[in-house]
Amino acid sequence: MSTLILDESDVAAQVDDFSALEQRILRAIEVVKTEKAARQQADENAARVQSLMDAQNALLTQAQDQVRSLERDRDQVRQRVERLLKQLDEITS
Repeated sequence: MSTLILDESDVAAQVDDFSALEQRILRAIEVVKTEKAARQQADENAARVQSLMDAQNALLTQAQDQVRSLERDRDQVRQRVERLLKQLDEITS
């Protein structure tokens, strides 16, 4: 059988290496937590912006419909005025 003999310096070096690894893992966990929170915030902001855009699109569509309606009304009024002017011209001729 072989016997495993470790020097105290080897054990201390392994403990230091393990501690360094543990610190790196803890820092990585913190980075992941921070990034996860930032992503969640970004997703919430994106959802809020999308909601605002949807509302603005609805208002835009409504405004476009109103403009079309007003243009139709304007064309009808213009046609009526032209007819009246034509009748006035016929009367004065």
